[in-house]
Amino acid sequence: MTAIAETRTVEAGPEQGGERLDRFLSQAFEDLSRTRCKALVEEGRLTVDGQVLTDPSAKVKAGALYGLAIPEPEQAEPVPEDIPLEILFEDDHLIVVNKPAGMTVHPAAGNWTGTLVHALLHHCRGSLSGIGGVERPGIVHRLDKDTSGVMVAAKTDAAHQGLQQLFARHDIERVYLAFVRGAPKPRAGTIDTRLVRSDTDRKKIAVARDPASKAGKRAVTHYETVRTFGQEPKAAIGTPMAALVRCTLETGRTHQIRVHMAHIGCPLLGDPLYGKGGRGSVLARTDDDRLLKDFRRQALHAAVLGFVHPVTGAELRFETEMPKDMQRLEGFLETL
Repeated sequence: MTAIAETRTVEAGPEQGGERLDRFLSQAFEDLSRTRCKALVEEGRLTVDGQVLTDPSAKVKAGALYGLAIPEPEQAEPVPEDIPLEILFEDDHLIVVNKPAGMTVHPAAGNWTGTLVHALLHHCRGSLSGIGGVERPGIVHRLDKDTSGVMVAAKTDAAHQGLQQLFARHDIERVYLAFVRGAPKPRAGTIDTRLVRSDTDRKKIAVARDPASKAGKRAVTHYETVRTFGQEPKAAIGTPMAALVRCTLETGRTHQIRVHMAHIGCPLLGDPLYGKGGRGSVLARTDDDRLLKDFRRQALHAAVLGFVHPVTGAELRFETEMPKDMQRLEGFLETL
């Protein structure tokens, strides 16, 4: 067995009791895929209250302390994997796909297989741009593992360089749909901050405390409230329980929308990292919040990607509907 790089611990909450173990672990440790968690458990790297457990399908025990030993990474050149892709557009220079939630974009510690890069290597059969190196061939931007939606990848170096320039100039149309707790006030506006790495949690990004600070990177999100759902109990009339928000990115920073929505008091539903009070807290006041408790990712979808083709000059724009899990979530919110 390879050397241990770190051991992560997590205590199962009451609402997580009874759920499948590998699913619970992949949600607790956002950078690890469910497949990776399953493999680690089967290798005997998981302890439950100090006892080794090797069955990834076992049920989680509420209140139990789980410890997962992460081995030192064994970096290797990605091998093509036959993973189905929803392709929206493809030519000799680039490919546009609709990435599903749960798929990591490129290999990294904890996700050396099953990524979008592995799928693209198989589909494109060696034609991806090499500018990104062996771990990120063709990748010019990314979505978080649990964010779904439209992504573009370069198949030639010319397309890669051209796309990089478009992103650097913010000359790309990027629109996201998000379900948030409460509703923004005002209903439409612009959030303009600087984002830095959190001092208290290195997994998190935070808004710089000093608006005049030059720390971090400037992040700008334009938002508008599409619709609202329900009425917060014991709150002023017109205080929604949740809202569907359309976010247009002027910049594209790590976790930008998730951080910005939380910053204005409207964290994304299902967001395990920035959602105040944890999963399901928004609708915990209702008689039936089972659907939201089963919604195990941030409710965020990259709905629109538009840009000028960096080689042909053609104007391209791709729009996808929300995935089924977000559609079901919307249907539930409509009943509030």
